[in-house]
Amino acid sequence: MNKPNEHTAKRWVLKIEEISQTAENAIKAIREALGISPVLAKLLYSRGYHTPDAARRFIRMESELLCDPFMLADIDKAIDRIREALDKNERIVIYGDYDVDGVTAVSTLYLYLKAKGARVDYYIPNRVGEGYGVSVGAIDKLSTLGTDLIITVDTGITAAEEVAYAQTLGIDTVVTDHHECRTALPPAVAVVNPHRPDCPYPFKELAGVGVVFKLICAFEERYTGDSRRECVARMCQEYADLVAIGTIADVMPIKEENRLIVSYGLGRMEKARRVGISALISAVTGQTEQAKSRYKSEPKITTGYIGYTLAPRLNAAGRIRSAGIAVELFLTSDPERAKSIAEELCEVNRERQVEENRITAAAFERIEREHDFVHDPVIVLDDDSWHHGVIGIVSSRVTERYGLPSILVSFEGSGDVGKGSGRSIKGMNLAAALQACSDTLLKYGGHELAAGLSVARESLPVFRARINEYARTHLSDEALVPTVEADLVLSAEELDMSLAAELRRYLEPYGTENPLPVFALFSATVEEIVPVGGGKHTRLVLRDGDKHVTAMYFSHETEKLDIYPGEKIDLLFSLDINEWAGKRTVQLTVRDLRPAERERLAAEREEKRFQEIAGGEAFRTEEHVVPDREDFAAVYTVIRRLVRGGTDTFSTRSMHAQLCAAGCDIGLIKLKFIFSIFREMNILGIEETEKETYRFHLRFNTGKTDLEKSNILKQLRLRERRY
Repeated sequence: MNKPNEHTAKRWVLKIEEISQTAENAIKAIREALGISPVLAKLLYSRGYHTPDAARRFIRMESELLCDPFMLADIDKAIDRIREALDKNERIVIYGDYDVDGVTAVSTLYLYLKAKGARVDYYIPNRVGEGYGVSVGAIDKLSTLGTDLIITVDTGITAAEEVAYAQTLGIDTVVTDHHECRTALPPAVAVVNPHRPDCPYPFKELAGVGVVFKLICAFEERYTGDSRRECVARMCQEYADLVAIGTIADVMPIKEENRLIVSYGLGRMEKARRVGISALISAVTGQTEQAKSRYKSEPKITTGYIGYTLAPRLNAAGRIRSAGIAVELFLTSDPERAKSIAEELCEVNRERQVEENRITAAAFERIEREHDFVHDPVIVLDDDSWHHGVIGIVSSRVTERYGLPSILVSFEGSGDVGKGSGRSIKGMNLAAALQACSDTLLKYGGHELAAGLSVARESLPVFRARINEYARTHLSDEALVPTVEADLVLSAEELDMSLAAELRRYLEPYGTENPLPVFALFSATVEEIVPVGGGKHTRLVLRDGDKHVTAMYFSHETEKLDIYPGEKIDLLFSLDINEWAGKRTVQLTVRDLRPAERERLAAEREEKRFQEIAGGEAFRTEEHVVPDREDFAAVYTVIRRLVRGGTDTFSTRSMHAQLCAAGCDIGLIKLKFIFSIFREMNILGIEETEKETYRFHLRFNTGKTDLEKSNILKQLRLRERRY
């Protein structure tokens, strides 16, 4: 296995390359029946909606139905025990996880039970001192406070010993969770989890907060006697915003029930926001209402905005300090208190970013130096100084950069037990991999692509060997090649505000299994390439025919792209609406780019031809191989300007682009012969640092060099005449 990195060429997969006549007819029928654009009709067809009725049900969410909550195993037992606690005024403690799913689940159930008059509190373990899940120490604390009933949310499914221990102290437990189950369920009063093998609930992809939502819907129906429709509508009105945030942040599939709840929650946040959510959005923008109205419109609340803007700030509380800060943001109805908490969350997030960047830099350096890319498909790193609240994010960055599963373990405080967090790639179920290595671990749990674990220091080498052995068996070579999928190929003419608005209107909310559409644009000419954001990002102005479009390539430095004005590129992108200063414009957000395939193949042909001619083959005059004095002068002038400007290393492609920009029509074959002649005649110092990349240094020469004495030039002229 070759060492991958963030610049490794990705495999592009087009979901639709050729359209059969049958498909064309179906797409036309969808377009005409729904009155939508050809692009949207083709996109719906590619996602499996092959008839007008199927497409209509999807865009109107008519196929998205909320399942009967009473189909969840043990839901009746859970309701009865909670009702008993209410009737007896028992002390209830909601025990949650410290991520956004856990925080929103705690907040939702707390607010609901509080509204019912319950004597309720919540408990979220501290990531640093206690770690993930239910612990005996926490149960002891809750026992001293007189707790009668613990309700776990987004956790507890693997806590069999802890639940049994709580029983010995006279504490009942109701477990609600959505993580994978083990063979033996906890001995709780009720275990509500759609992943239970004996659970008939049809939709298995609920978030932890989604399971809580189903619980309160069922409780409300049983408690009030109102119809299911009335109860669900009431619960959506009160809590769908929290359920949406937790579902999005936990990267649950945005389909079926999740899609409907998330859509309702996003709509609620657009119209009437919870005090805490409004405060967090204001803290993020960092602007007064007056400034916002003058300079920037209110942000549109989308799955992307929640996932990439709000969720990291909510998550930061549990990672760096206490998740209780985020819970209090959702519970408060005091605007001033909400503002203070929101500002604290933003500050904590900045701390998290600093720590994340420190650990990421150290991890990358260690990987480059230590990891065996030939034999080990899984990157496993450990350190005594890494904050284990941040290693999950760093693991994501490692997996994104190298295209490999990764697990980072922190023995923070030089303890003998490390807490780990891992991320995987398609093709290796991380939860299953950890289960296969369970005898080397103290604790583990999670999903297909993300998981957590605890491991003894002495067991780590064995675990590292075992999980790599598992990966070598289960990961195919194809899975190790980073892949980017594109839905459709478009031309620049199709990229307008109408299409962007149509996609937003009919396809949102986006998420796993209903992803943001990705399109391909081929052979677009680079008109401008500009670093922005202090050089961290790149803005491109592209031309396709007579149409110009602007594209943003975030988190990619311009100088590392090896793309130049005048060149043609292929790119994969999503279509966005950029809203700034009251103006709305179409913007392409780049997912990946490369030199245009047509041009790349042409360059390969030219390289082959250069080698043939350099090896002695004859050539036609029309191939324009032999340089003249004007060609030499043009190339020397550009090299001298670049070197004197501080750039002494560049590729033949970048030089070719510079010459094109200066109006010089010098092909790559001729250019490479000019380099060879400059080196031969000692006009320039030329060192090939890597294939097709050269370092130049200027020679001080008081006299003129007679290029006619070049043997290379003489041989070229002879072979041109001889042909």
